[in-house]
Amino acid sequence: MTTTLTAKEFVTDQEVRWCPGCGDYSILKQVQTVLPSLGIPRENFVIISGIGCSSRFPYYMNTFGMHSIHGRATAIASGLKASRPELSVWIVTGDGDSMSIGGNHLIHLLRRNFNVQILLFNNQIYGLTKGQYSPTSETQKVTKSTPFGSIDHPFNPASLALGADATFVARSMDRDTKHLQEMLKRAEAHKGTSFLEIYQNCNIFNDGAFEVFTEKSSKVEYTLFLENGKPLVFGNDRSKGIRLEGLTPRVVDLGGEYSESDLWIHDESDLNKAQILARLFDNPNSDHYMPRPFGVFYATDRPCYEDDLHQQIQFTIEKKGKGDLDALIAGNETWTVI
Repeated sequence: MTTTLTAKEFVTDQEVRWCPGCGDYSILKQVQTVLPSLGIPRENFVIISGIGCSSRFPYYMNTFGMHSIHGRATAIASGLKASRPELSVWIVTGDGDSMSIGGNHLIHLLRRNFNVQILLFNNQIYGLTKGQYSPTSETQKVTKSTPFGSIDHPFNPASLALGADATFVARSMDRDTKHLQEMLKRAEAHKGTSFLEIYQNCNIFNDGAFEVFTEKSSKVEYTLFLENGKPLVFGNDRSKGIRLEGLTPRVVDLGGEYSESDLWIHDESDLNKAQILARLFDNPNSDHYMPRPFGVFYATDRPCYEDDLHQQIQFTIEKKGKGDLDALIAGNETWTVI
């Protein structure tokens, strides 16, 4: 007998301890809204986090979960999924937690393709430790740890995930609640590792980092919402689009020389074009800007690690029989100490 769940059943009695106005509140609300609609028993959800403001998430979700250690949520989630493949495992992490100390674990989780969901909260700053620059901070970023401006070249999370052979890569934002809910559902429906980057505003240490993409006055001109099988159109009254000339994207005006039939048609299964889309990362204040894409960049099927692992174990048992743990530990070479 299936019980219909509600968002309230995913809310805990813990005081939510984020700064007032933090984008994490919106993300928490959308996750609590989406999870009850997935048809999964509440006891089968697990939220695992590392270290950072976003990593308080498990305290506020009335599910099983673990607030783990810096950068290691991906490793812990991998072990859990390998041993309990029936669970719906969600990894909550930040740009510092996942792309700095946790970068190595992240890329190996993506290539192994465990069937888990990664929610990467990207605010382009270290919030919990009070405003140092992060691996996604833009160059020349002045922070407490870079008083003369950062000279580091920033990571592009979507490009990094695609380079690590992720099977699902998408982007959303904290303030577009409808789109974020849609991307959460798409991520969970994907069979394999889902990588969802979420632009999240840190109103204390990096306020307005994504304002041009979230404010009504500028959003339509600077954002490009990807829809599979549809042309890349944006702008007021859908007046602009993107053509792909060879391997070079170009913004064109619609209504004169070009119509929507002349534009680049988005194909989620095309890895090469997904990599081009992930690189549409120009400075929105420049004269020749490209809109920032949001939606599913890439989605493909590949065997999941935990499925292959259990098939291998079953095959070994059928071929050689069950092992003897005591004999394995003792080994063939023993000696007696007198």
